[in-house]
Amino acid sequence: MSSSNPIPIQTNLVFRPAPSDQQNGSPKAVQYSKHKHSRSSYSEGSPLTAVSRNNSLSFRPLKRSTPSPNKTIAVINASGRQAASLIRIATAVGYKVRAQLRNLEGVIATEVATNPNVTVFVGELYIRNKPDDKQDVTAHGDLPGILVNHGLINELFRGAQLAFINTTFYGNEIHIGQAIADAAKNAQVQHYVYSSMPDHAKYDTTWPSLPLWAAKHEVEEYVRKIGLPATFVYTGIYNNNFTSLLYPLFCMELKPDGSFEWQAPFHPDAKLPWLDAEHDVGPAILQLFKDGPPKWNGKRIALAYEYLTPIEACKAFERGVGRTVRYKRGPIEVKVKIPEGYREQLEALEKLFCLSNNDPKKQPPYFGDQELDSRCPDDALALWEGPRGLEEYAREIFPMEEEANGMTWMFGDEVGFTYEPVSSPAAIHEGNGDGPADNEGDQDEESFDEGLVMRGLKRDEEDWLA
Repeated sequence: MSSSNPIPIQTNLVFRPAPSDQQNGSPKAVQYSKHKHSRSSYSEGSPLTAVSRNNSLSFRPLKRSTPSPNKTIAVINASGRQAASLIRIATAVGYKVRAQLRNLEGVIATEVATNPNVTVFVGELYIRNKPDDKQDVTAHGDLPGILVNHGLINELFRGAQLAFINTTFYGNEIHIGQAIADAAKNAQVQHYVYSSMPDHAKYDTTWPSLPLWAAKHEVEEYVRKIGLPATFVYTGIYNNNFTSLLYPLFCMELKPDGSFEWQAPFHPDAKLPWLDAEHDVGPAILQLFKDGPPKWNGKRIALAYEYLTPIEACKAFERGVGRTVRYKRGPIEVKVKIPEGYREQLEALEKLFCLSNNDPKKQPPYFGDQELDSRCPDDALALWEGPRGLEEYAREIFPMEEEANGMTWMFGDEVGFTYEPVSSPAAIHEGNGDGPADNEGDQDEESFDEGLVMRGLKRDEEDWLA
């Protein structure tokens, strides 16, 4: 849980861990905020850790005897799944990283901050013009009084030759994305990899734009306009999105009979792209950097290692978890409080993947462009041939993440985690759950911006947005 008296964070702070400092013959301890979970899937305290070869703290790619790349990568939202995946493997083979973190809370932020090859900049990419301004910074569109943190962004790129940028909706994503691109150009970054997504309305005017994705698309167009040597990766649905906690869209709900059920508006027979972001983004992005702009400048990459229908995805999950897993086509249900920006995204997504459409061939391509969808998984496999599929994720990682969230079903306890719902289930269009969340006093003021809240338990926004 967060401290009730958080340490003020300076946005221009450079945090350099010093593991070699000695005091009385022992390494000098560096104090961090306690992880929000009492036991994590990444910690040695979990009895499930021993069964996985891929948990993020114990598993490292083997270093090969190759010359050091002598390159520095600028990364934002460094505790997100995409960014952390890249940092993990890039630093293991000799790259340096300059990484922006929103704060130092959580096991991934701690991993990043204690990596000797990473220089961490702690702070938001936005600034509130008035310190007492409490408006929701996740809302789509113009945000009066919410400015871009140019100082932090410019400092992040000092001395960087490469960049991997995955913006999120905290602050005005378009303004922040454009400012980051400008800073990269001013720093003469040699290869800029941007995690983009489509604006579906650009491909078919009858399709609604998904606000969060449309913002990324607009940033992509700006990056192209200013002439950065850039590559654009389009990531599939994260395997890691699934949870038995009652979050919208990817809740793998645990039923009384011990089975799981996933409810979503996607046509059961229409293909969707899938990706294990934590495991596979890093190796793929690293290969893009190795090949460089001569091969990838201006290209769009469909970064997804499986192309499965919801029914096929559930069958893969079933094989992995060893329990019956069913797919149910239905509306998106919101049973917990969510950020306004994510609410707007879900409302548009339910319109795009319309429940009244009974023809799988008429479902809009996930990446907007059917040609890009059709390149799944070939684009991704051309970059990295050792992906972790949905079945392996369900077998090795899902139980650990569930245990970290307080669930016990993997130990034979079908009751699992007892939670206190914010309100009764409601379809997304009914507007359930507006306003800041009350988490019984265990969160600081910044958690107004963080959204998804359970009573006494909060899943980090980096885990499900980035």
